Amino acid sequence: MYRAQSPPRKYEEYAYVLDFNSKGKSTTVRGRDGIIITSIGEDGLMFLEVLGIPNSSFEIGEKIYIGKDKRTKILSVLGKMEYQNISSSAQTELSDVIKKIVATNETKFVQYLNNARPLTPRIHALELIPGIGKTYMKIMLEEREKKKFESYADLQERVGLKEPIKHISQRIMDEISGESRMNLFVKR
Repeated sequence: MYRAQSPPRKYEEYAYVLDFNSKGKSTTVRGRDGIIITSIGEDGLMFLEVLGIPNSSFEIGEKIYIGKDKRTKILSVLGKMEYQNISSSAQTELSDVIKKIVATNETKFVQYLNNARPLTPRIHALELIPGIGKTYMKIMLEEREKKKFESYADLQERVGLKEPIKHISQRIMDEISGESRMNLFVKR
């Protein structure tokens, strides 16, 4: 019998530091302690608890390599965390770190806007992004038919949508905090 193989698990390569405790105890793995870092994955936007290499230093908002090979500051990725379980200081830093991720990964997010489709006959994925209502959505769809958007600046210029980074970041915050039922950007 032929069985379809599930795609290989995709692991995060990079994460951003939201909070760390140099003498912390893991909340995801019993008995693990050391430099416990609360981070958010760059690609799937999931919270990850990470164990730092002893005597390494970390900064809030720092991009760290957590991929499989040649880690320089990270011993291991301990596990996933839920928004409710991250510290209040991590929650405070979250908004700025999300904006940094959205700004740094411009190509990925602009590509999303170029390829977004209707989710149901009444709701288009673009409408779920704060700041994009029926009017902006209509203009965006017309403009991307003529030519795909190349950057946030291009989008802003052709559609008139101000601060696309802010709007996408707000959508991600809504998904992370559980305020939205449907996720566009955050992997479950």
